[in-house]
Amino acid sequence: MSRFLDVRAYALTAVFLSVGLASLADVREADAKEDRETIVRNDRERVLATGYWIYNDLDAAYEQARQSGKPILVVLRCLPCEECVKLDDDLVESDPELKRLLDQYVRVRVVGTNGLDLDVFQYDTDQSFAVFMLNADKTVYGRFGTRSHRTEWLGDVSLEGMAAALRESLKLHEAYPANRESLAGKTGDPLEFASPEKYPTLTDRPDHLDYAGQVAKSCIHCHQIGEARRDYYWQKGQSIPEEVLHPYPHPKSIGLVLDARYPARVKSVAKGSAAAKAGFQVGDDLLSIESQPLVSMADAQWALNQIPAKGAEVEIKTRRAEGAQTLTLSLPDGWRRWDDPSWRVSSWMMRRIACGGMRLLPLDESERQKLKLQSPMALRVANVGKYGLHATAHKAGVRVDDILIEYDGQSDLIREADIFDHVNEQHRPGDRVQMKFLRNGRPRTVEIPIQK
Repeated sequence: MSRFLDVRAYALTAVFLSVGLASLADVREADAKEDRETIVRNDRERVLATGYWIYNDLDAAYEQARQSGKPILVVLRCLPCEECVKLDDDLVESDPELKRLLDQYVRVRVVGTNGLDLDVFQYDTDQSFAVFMLNADKTVYGRFGTRSHRTEWLGDVSLEGMAAALRESLKLHEAYPANRESLAGKTGDPLEFASPEKYPTLTDRPDHLDYAGQVAKSCIHCHQIGEARRDYYWQKGQSIPEEVLHPYPHPKSIGLVLDARYPARVKSVAKGSAAAKAGFQVGDDLLSIESQPLVSMADAQWALNQIPAKGAEVEIKTRRAEGAQTLTLSLPDGWRRWDDPSWRVSSWMMRRIACGGMRLLPLDESERQKLKLQSPMALRVANVGKYGLHATAHKAGVRVDDILIEYDGQSDLIREADIFDHVNEQHRPGDRVQMKFLRNGRPRTVEIPIQK
């Protein structure tokens, strides 16, 4: 049987890394019977009872790592993660190799980002599961955990890939500090604020989980960090930096499909893509990007995220049958927009700002032909909100299945994300835009405000 992770198997891995040897039946029963407050509290009790993981105490982990000489494994996981709790097997204790590798780390479980050191823990906050391997001095060895779809994880993570990331990080730890210079790029520049609760939209949250009160409501979720970063700029009347609006480009966006069973092995190369033009071949193992050693697909994604939106010539070292090679990936201005951000939780913020709460999907070619559409822009309204600021388009008369053919005088905005970029560049809160729709073949014009 293949050990690739489908949604169910990925869920098992997430729980394995999160609760150690906790019973899957207990997790499933808790999910069915308990509200979120109870789930969070019971999770803490279960993990503390096993003694296998340090719970929400990074300082204790640093101290233990200094004393033991071990590297640190930090698992960041939101509770309850609905995508990660679809379980029906008892695979938790069935992979002795993974368990053997975990035993070589100081293991920490983090279920809320309150007080999290954002100078160290920078990652794709649209994830609900992220893993860091690092030294006691906070040098990052690597990351694990990525996805390119809201609920489908197939192809992005695997048990083999997790084990490979742990093994490669152990090698980096053994070579440390002689390799310190090559690892420097794995820690990013400081963000706007040092911890999540210091962002203006999160100042009502404490710097720790409030187990004495309503712990679930006190929690700062991963995705809220990304939202707070975008809000920081937008609320000040500034454009959101493209690196913040289009974070963590997936390797697929440059034409590379990586095999999730390995640290960073090329499974396929899209014809005509930037990766194809750079000379990547199936079977290539990516060893480093801009001198950063790679332990996983998430590491490759992190390294790509360090490339500015204006583009660059990126040096990537690979290994193939005939030996090591260095390839140059040419990324032009605007390359980050190649990735499709529609799956991201962060898109909901931009749907409120730019679309009045609409969710838009492109029509396929057969639908276009059936409707005899000439406009290059044809976006079907898949959903329209009915509450708060997300109800703005609905109140203006927009309905599900309306087809958007023009936005703010533009008919070349092919994707929903193109509208987000247009508004970010051209508008500010309070501006008004006109939209043209087709409903049952008849045109309609609607006007909505750009929102905060």
